[in-house]
Amino acid sequence: MGCEDEQGLGERIARFRVRRKLTQERLAERAELSVDVVRKLEQGQRQTARLSTINALARALDVEPSVLIGQPTTFEARQEGDSPSVLALRQAVSPLTELLGEDTDPEAPPTVGALRAALRSTERIRREGRMAEIGVLLPQLIRDARTAAHAHSGADAAAAHAVLAEAYQVAATTLAALGKEDAGFTALERSMEAARRSDDPHLETMGVSTLSWILTKQGRLEDAERVALAAAERIEPGFRSRPMELSLWGILLLRAATAAVRRGKHDAVDELLNMATAAASRIGEDRLDYATPFGPTNVGVAKVNFLVEMERGAKALTAARAVPELHRLPPTWRARFHVDRALACVDLGKDGSAIRALLAAEGDAAEWMRYHGTARRVVAELRGRERRRTSPVTELADRLNLDG
Repeated sequence: MGCEDEQGLGERIARFRVRRKLTQERLAERAELSVDVVRKLEQGQRQTARLSTINALARALDVEPSVLIGQPTTFEARQEGDSPSVLALRQAVSPLTELLGEDTDPEAPPTVGALRAALRSTERIRREGRMAEIGVLLPQLIRDARTAAHAHSGADAAAAHAVLAEAYQVAATTLAALGKEDAGFTALERSMEAARRSDDPHLETMGVSTLSWILTKQGRLEDAERVALAAAERIEPGFRSRPMELSLWGILLLRAATAAVRRGKHDAVDELLNMATAAASRIGEDRLDYATPFGPTNVGVAKVNFLVEMERGAKALTAARAVPELHRLPPTWRARFHVDRALACVDLGKDGSAIRALLAAEGDAAEWMRYHGTARRVVAELRGRERRRTSPVTELADRLNLDG
């Protein structure tokens, strides 16, 4: 691992700023930030930053946000025998055999029932944040679904394409979460192609939701907001809309709001959140369509995230206490919520509460924590302020494989 991989956020900002021949003042001006923020980050006085700040700096420095964050890669977060295989996912998404027109699978194609069972198992593993298993199981699922889609005809081919579309979506989100946004984009393109050949009219909508998230990860915030809103307008529900339609609409609204909050469009965020809240109230309880939750709980969690992004820490903690039935969400969603609580606590100088929130996140999705950039940065910052050699936060940092 090279020295660039070992640098912190501030060091990366400084390195790219010098490469671009920018002063701190000029960088702050281009990013529309306070020069004090740039200075504190570069000097290590602050080791965390809002994603809206990171996106602004990334645009000003002409790099992807994940480059500044130093997204944990397969090797950086490795523990013996359990690292997810980015290479295997790349090979499954873009197989050389398909490019060359070769057919190297002599086995009979799996049945649609077997594919659906494998997909449900894979989605459950992803929701639980078991990254190593995803890296092993997902490539084979993609290959199996692709084989079945090519071999079957009629209704079975359409059903196999539906499984393939969802498998590609899981690959897209997994690759983007590991800082491989371009590979994730390729997986998403293939998902949309498979969705159009499937028997499920909702898969293209979910593909747009995933596309919006990947564009957000790339720092293409205007594009992310636009595609989510365009899709939401196409399916805007009415009085007689079914819960599935309300759920898909609400998911798209939250995707658009995620991009909007990072663009600093706080009024737009409030409007989108209000509409999503209304849709969630109509549904009444959280649904889990296509492995993505939507309902009153998830909207409450999203509100906390948006308030943290807007640096309204006290309001975020108040909103966090009002989130209903958190247990209804998948483990990784709960873990993200606890990380947001930790960020709000850090903003308010409540380090003890922040550490307890991070330990709660670890309790929900320990393996996921090792690959989540924001969680790792918050732990690093709190560990840096800890004077004791042994403490809960230093032990957590060790479990996350954070260097001293």
